Order: sequence, then structure tokens, then C-alpha cells
Amino acid sequence: MKGFAVIGTISLMVASPAFAQTPAAPAAPAPASAPAPAPPRPFPEGSKVAYVVLQRIANESAQGRTATGRIQAVQQAKAADLAEKNKQLQSFQAKLEKEASVLSSTAAGELQKQVERLQVDIQRATQDAQAEVQELQQQLQQEFQQQLEPVLQELGREKNLHFIFNGPDAGLVWADAALDISDDVIKKLDAAKPAAGSKPPVQ
Repeated sequence: MKGFAVIGTISLMVASPAFAQTPAAPAAPAPASAPAPAPPRPFPEGSKVAYVVLQRIANESAQGRTATGRIQAVQQAKAADLAEKNKQLQSFQAKLEKEASVLSSTAAGELQKQVERLQVDIQRATQDAQAEVQELQQQLQQEFQQQLEPVLQELGREKNLHFIFNGPDAGLVWADAALDISDDVIKKLDAAKPAAGSKPPVQ
């Protein structure tokens, strides 16, 4: 059987890092308890077609959660660094505004230069942080796809499939839920050894 190509966008990233300080949102009320989901139906015997939900695999598999954790750790570290720089900038700006009338022109000019230098530093640090997170996201997505492809190939052989689609909402208008083999993919991914060169999760 020919190898499968992993087609579709797998997002291992959390929300795009804006690195901006925003107030915490109020806690949402607890949702009403939902009815228990129906048990999964058995895969139709003899079917030559199946589908997976790639985003669900990225969200629920151990590899996907580890990758997301690494991205979040980098984001949090960069956000903390920028928060400290912004705090320092606000301190300088407050001092300049409060003491402008009593400072000498030389002292006021030097303080203004410090403010401007720090503003440039923050802008560059923000751009560098965004670039670093984006590069890490791309790297981890590529590593995840490399781990996923042999799993899809193995399941394709086990179930004697001709096609595995990314669905049911990516190019399919309808699909029998019994054809969803995402659970099988997640189980095999979690049971597989980490790919060579992959890094352990950030503590």
C-alpha cells in the first residue's frame, strides 16, 4: 500500500501571542450538564475509507499536549520579560511627567532618552518574541506531522483502507461517525516512542 500524505493544517499553537497585558476576564458561569455522549460505533467492516480529525488529535494526544505546553512556556517567559520592561518604561514616564518641572534640562533630556531607548527595546523584544514563538510552532508542527504519518500508514494497512481523509468538516459534506478513526490514531501516537530529536516537555 502506498504511503499516506498528511494533508491539512494541524494547529499545535495556543492563541497567537500578542504579548499584551490584558485584564483577566470574569469567570464564566458553570455550563449546564450535557447529556452523556453516545458510545462510539464500531468501524464498518469492509470500508475502504476513513477519516480523522487532525485538530482533535493535536489537542488530545500526549505529543500534541506536550508541544502545546512547550509553546505556552515560551510565551509565558517572553510575556513576563516584556511585562517587566513595560513596568520600567511606565516608571520612567511617570517620573518624567511628575518631575519635569523641577528637573534640569540636562536631566530631563537624559530621562527622555532613557524612555525612548526603552520603547525601542520593547518594540524589538516584542518582534523577537513573536518570531521565536512562530518558529517554535512551525518546528513542532513539522515534528508532529512526522510522528503522525507512520501511524496513519499503519492504521491504513490494519484496516485495509484506500483513503483517510481529514474530516468531517474539511472537504466532506457528510460522513458516518463510525468512520472516524481519530481515537485509534491518538492511542497509537501515545503508545509510540518519541521521535528522534524530540525534546522533553518543559517543566
